Amino acid sequence: MFAERLSLVERYVDLLTTAGVARGLIGPREAPRLWERHILNCAVVLPRVPTDATVADVGSGAGLPGIVWAIARPDLTVTLIEPLLRRTVFLEEVVAELGLERVTVLRARAEEVRENFDVVTARAVAPLEKLAGWCLPLVRRGGVLLALKGQRAEEEVASSQVSLRKMGATDIVVSSYGDLLVPTTVVEVTR
Repeated sequence: MFAERLSLVERYVDLLTTAGVARGLIGPREAPRLWERHILNCAVVLPRVPTDATVADVGSGAGLPGIVWAIARPDLTVTLIEPLLRRTVFLEEVVAELGLERVTVLRARAEEVRENFDVVTARAVAPLEKLAGWCLPLVRRGGVLLALKGQRAEEEVASSQVSLRKMGATDIVVSSYGDLLVPTTVVEVTR
């Protein structure tokens, strides 16, 4: 999955388990399960991301999935959108240390951003309806919101489908990715 960039993702995992835990970006109990629950959980979605896409990771936090995607797919141009200073400082340090030249860290709330992207993603940020309200305006026409969700994704889609359509969604699909213990569930909302 990471091929010749495996050493970069290993370095990122090291940064998450040290500085990430020390700064409260990753809980200490998450460190032993970073690969399965976080790194691979994000990476398995990459086949859905088009080649050379522009990507926005809203509420990037510790860089999941944006940093993982940028490491695995150097063809992507990734913008990490995060409002909290301590998180953006960490993200800037990670981007610099890993030499991720096509990654930008933007300290802002999603609703303050005036760019459009091919793909907008978010993981563990907010309920789908609220998340779509922040993210869909960032998705270019024909682009997609890839919301990494949990087991209640179908319920969230059912309860927010009318609102999503009013926000400009043309297609809403719940997909599972990866041959993991718990596959990654993604709500794919095309605009």
